Amino acid sequence: MTIAQWLARKDEAENGTAAEAPPRRTAAGSPPYQELKSTIHRRLIDRLDLSTVADLTPEQLSGIIKTVVENMIAQEGIPLSRPERDRLVVEIQNETMGLGPLEPLLSDTGISDIMVNGPHGVFVERHGKIEKTDVSFKDNEHLMSIIERIVSKVGRRVDEASPMVDARLADGSRVNVIIPPLAIDGPALSIRRFGVTPLKMENLLANGSLTEEMAAAFEAMVKARMNILVSGGTGAGKTTFLNVLSSSIPNDERIITVEDAAELILQQEHTVRLETRPPNIEGKGAVTQRDLVRNALRMRPDRIIVGEVRGGEALDMLQAMNTGHDGSISTIHANAPRDALSRIETMVLMAGFDLPSKAIREQIASALNVILQLSRMSDGTRKVVTVSEVTGMEGDVVVMQDIFVFEKRGVDRDGKVLGEYRATGVRPKFLDAVHAAGIHLGANIFAYRKK
Repeated sequence: MTIAQWLARKDEAENGTAAEAPPRRTAAGSPPYQELKSTIHRRLIDRLDLSTVADLTPEQLSGIIKTVVENMIAQEGIPLSRPERDRLVVEIQNETMGLGPLEPLLSDTGISDIMVNGPHGVFVERHGKIEKTDVSFKDNEHLMSIIERIVSKVGRRVDEASPMVDARLADGSRVNVIIPPLAIDGPALSIRRFGVTPLKMENLLANGSLTEEMAAAFEAMVKARMNILVSGGTGAGKTTFLNVLSSSIPNDERIITVEDAAELILQQEHTVRLETRPPNIEGKGAVTQRDLVRNALRMRPDRIIVGEVRGGEALDMLQAMNTGHDGSISTIHANAPRDALSRIETMVLMAGFDLPSKAIREQIASALNVILQLSRMSDGTRKVVTVSEVTGMEGDVVVMQDIFVFEKRGVDRDGKVLGEYRATGVRPKFLDAVHAAGIHLGANIFAYRKK
């Protein structure tokens, strides 16, 4: 007897009529398999004493679930081989205790992004390339139950009144959800992975994201309390790089982080993490990044780290950088350092003040020291493509000079990007401040070398 036939027999017994047998496919993800898993999971929930589940450890609950499921399979005479039975037990454990079909993907450290386009379209990004998986949900209702499990853990909600939400997983991974009626073809879920163990500068060097000279310069910039802006497009690795930069902050400094959805994993002990709050169902009670930046200024910070500048908080961030809170770091969405400055100028105007452009640019030129431009290459690798120093104003224009650049030469037969880093030969103005802070950074690091 196949699984499809067993399910048809169960339908006939429960409904009193002969039911049409489902398609005779038994692979994981097929209709009969999903129906079988759903049936056993539903009966498992009915049998478990939910009042005592909360008192059990995950190991104890996992053992109970395995015993109950195997007994149910044996009692019902379900035709499953041992590998199929073991897989079914694991998947039902994931449904009960975890995030269902997403659990195997979340445990795969090679996956950086998970994109769910409805119940039957699950894609992942692995080593910079997007590929479709054989993972699927039973239906939209099954997918919504997993989504609600994610957002409820961080005090968020998602429904027709609030069909978009940003949330995070326990490991800090960023989650974005959008559901009908805004998502026409069913709920859409996007997960940007962040490992439990943050990357270090050594990892970026091994990946070819920068050079040893650049790494030494970045460490000196952070320790000398330069104000740094990390710029890049979506998926360029801005948050990951911000984590790496923050590892150079001394342990005796008080750090306040401000984020829309908490993603940063700082290693320093004296860290306070702040996260925005969306409005409630009446449209009240929202706490914006600008509110949190203002509050952070009253918390006696040594450094303020804004996860991403995207609105009126840009003005408060510039004010903080100009009033004694140097050494601050933030990220911004932009395709080039010059574009990043233009975006900051636009976002300052979003604060609601009709400031002249020259006054805003003077604030920017005075506040920022360095802009690091990141880019995701065509082969999926992430690189620091430009390191630009903000040197001041000439007339109405903010002046910058490139310190390091990545020169792309093309791609090889395998699609791998070819190119090399080089210093432009410009001696940065911040080098004096670095030396004044007691940090030795040889000028030869910035010397131009012929190819």
